[in-house]
Amino acid sequence: MKLIKTDSYEKLSRQAANILSAQVILKPRSVLGLATGSSPIGTYRQLINWYNKGDLDFSQVTTVNLDEYCGLAADNPQSYRYFMNTNFFDHINIDKNRTHVPNGLNPDMEAECHRYDALIESLGGIDLQLLGIGHNGHIGFNEPKGSFEKTTHIVDLKPSTIEANARFFESIDEVPKRAITMGIKSIMNAKKIILIANGQDKKEIVKRAFFGPVTPEVPASILQLHPDLTVICNVD
Repeated sequence: MKLIKTDSYEKLSRQAANILSAQVILKPRSVLGLATGSSPIGTYRQLINWYNKGDLDFSQVTTVNLDEYCGLAADNPQSYRYFMNTNFFDHINIDKNRTHVPNGLNPDMEAECHRYDALIESLGGIDLQLLGIGHNGHIGFNEPKGSFEKTTHIVDLKPSTIEANARFFESIDEVPKRAITMGIKSIMNAKKIILIANGQDKKEIVKRAFFGPVTPEVPASILQLHPDLTVICNVD
């Protein structure tokens, strides 16, 4: 594990963007695993800035996102597809047909889980996976539980996760209670992983996840076993 500490969100975002941009430059046909939430927004903005300057070309890149809320259409402003379009894809020269987010409206969610796993496998896996980390240690929407979920699956969101995400909705009652998420196996099979942790409120979970035992009660702790993990944080 490589640990990079910064003293600001801007520097954290630039560090993550540096690694992502190098991946795209060295392998233009990269498969990038992407994340949503507030933490990666600065990274996406930096990548957009470099694209606008002519430094990056995303025309051959393929992306797969970690997760999506169940029950939200792609054009719903709170959906993760909408988030990715407005915060990243709409501002670069990526082919939208090569950007993949789980379908939270599939009436057969079990089939959707199998479809998403098959998609990732058909792409040859993920070259570089970007992750955030929840206050309870979740990555994607892999919540704490008794065992690690290996494949894409439906998850009942923990109250703490619902509360944390309520800031993106008009009220906590509007936050979906279920989501579809990439499993631990697909994440761990990525050739490289970057995890970003922003803010002092993530200090304790970073300590538990990366300097404590590997346990499904702290899902991110499994990343200790990955051969090419970079953790970028701005916590003391």
